[in-house]
Amino acid sequence: MFFKRLFLLSLLLFGSPPSDTNKKVAYYTNQLDRIKQLGSITVLSRYDQTTFYENVDGFSGLEYDLVTLFAKHLGVKVNFKIPDTFAEILSHTQQGGFADFVAAGLTITQERNKRLLFTPAYQKITEQVVYRSGTKRPKKPEDLTQGILEIVQGTSHNESLLQLKKDIPELQWLTNTELKTDELLYLINERLIDYTIADSNQITLLRRFYPKLHVAFDISPPRRFAWAFTKSDDLSLYNEAALFFEEIHKNKTLAQLIERHYDHTKQIRYVGNCTFKRHVKSRLPLYQDLFEGAAEKYKIDWRLLAAISYQESHWNKRAVSPTGVRGLMMLTQGTAKGLHVTDRTDPKQSIYGGALYFKQRIKKFPERIKEPDRTWFALASYNVGFGHVNDARILAQRLGKNPDKWVNIKEKLPLLTQKKWYSQTKHGYARGKEPVIYVTNIRSYLDLLVWDTNNKKRNETGVMTVIEK
Repeated sequence: MFFKRLFLLSLLLFGSPPSDTNKKVAYYTNQLDRIKQLGSITVLSRYDQTTFYENVDGFSGLEYDLVTLFAKHLGVKVNFKIPDTFAEILSHTQQGGFADFVAAGLTITQERNKRLLFTPAYQKITEQVVYRSGTKRPKKPEDLTQGILEIVQGTSHNESLLQLKKDIPELQWLTNTELKTDELLYLINERLIDYTIADSNQITLLRRFYPKLHVAFDISPPRRFAWAFTKSDDLSLYNEAALFFEEIHKNKTLAQLIERHYDHTKQIRYVGNCTFKRHVKSRLPLYQDLFEGAAEKYKIDWRLLAAISYQESHWNKRAVSPTGVRGLMMLTQGTAKGLHVTDRTDPKQSIYGGALYFKQRIKKFPERIKEPDRTWFALASYNVGFGHVNDARILAQRLGKNPDKWVNIKEKLPLLTQKKWYSQTKHGYARGKEPVIYVTNIRSYLDLLVWDTNNKKRNETGVMTVIEK
């Protein structure tokens, strides 16, 4: 089989393209025309937290979001092809004909520029050396000769090491043809190798899952990510992609997407992360069945309910705050009464009551607010109340910001602590920084739970076809 793992993701954005039944011969003037007539585009990517992965709502990742937006821009569906190895992505792109372009967090390098055509860059990163706590930290490239250094074949990391080797002839490394960067990080975590190199955006996301891993130093200057096309005389699709990036850069969509995928990862620190992982093993099993039952009843992902509960009580059924909220979901006495919860310390009543209350928060916001922003609004409302969140939305609109985007509301909620701003609102003063931290923490806990549960099926093979409604 050409691929061990092949994900074909069909996004139904504008319905099916017109039938070609009556057409005997298809004639395309260029690549862009072919794509529009066929109604689909094929893109090479890779399965990684930074690019394309499965979360509570289906598929996600920065590349996933960018490509689906581009497909919507063109009015077509998109098929994602995910090869087994990073090296295969490069070889297929250079050969051409296998896909229309590659969107896989691909770094622009001098060598690649000779063989590929890159769009305008959309993200900057650096390449970083990673090691594990409990081992000696390498302080400079020369120190890498004292341990086992392993990298992924085909990545720009090899080019960086070759440059260093000119000055450090004794520098050696292993090049893995099968594993991905996150799998090499696992090997470091298990003390099977000493070092690897990862892009800074990968480390930002993946360190949450391996809190004992640390960055030693940068091994490259800042680098840029871009989509890559096979070099050709036909620039029709490439030019359209370049215009697309210019547009989303100007209208701030690109900045909002980067915020969506990375900003919430900065809140949880080492101690909190380790404590969470310990509680996942010791406390979560006591209540997981209840989370799953409530989630099924109210059509909410159980991991989201569990993340809310962890933020509220650290899965301690006897938790109580200075203001009198109690239980796993930390319900107030008034809220519990409205939900017909008679004992807030009873795990089942608390979890089912909290799930119903969260579902009510989701329904209160206008239908035009789409996911995942809708969920983040509902979480903020769970913490600080619907009225204050709505006040922040009104302030955002007055200040020329889109009131339906969480990235804008998280900036305006803290204004409710200042008289200049809360005096203009219906519900007045609020501790506006708290719901921002609250949502950020829950997003991080949710990511950790999704990673933990999805890890159990990461090695599945075959074909997965999903039609997004």
